[in-house]
Amino acid sequence: MPGNVTSPARQRSGDGRKGLNFRFFGEVVSELRRVTWPTRQETMRLTIMVVAVATAIGLFLGIFDMGFARLIDLILGN
Repeated sequence: MPGNVTSPARQRSGDGRKGLNFRFFGEVVSELRRVTWPTRQETMRLTIMVVAVATAIGLFLGIFDMGFARLIDLILGN
C-alpha cells in the first residue's frame, strides 16, 4: 500500500537531528578555543574609544538638531 510508506526525509529526521545539534555545538566550542581574545587593556582601551566616539556623535547630532529646531522656529515665527 502506497499510503503506509514512510518517506526517506521522515526516516532521517529522527536521531540524525540530535547528532547534528551536538556536532554543531562541539564545533562552536572548538572555534571559540581558537579565537585570539583581546587582553584586558585592549578591551578597556577599545571600550573607552567606543564610548567617546558615541558621545561625540551624540553631542554633534544634538547640537545640529537644536540648530534646526531654532531655524524652523524662526521660519514659522514661533
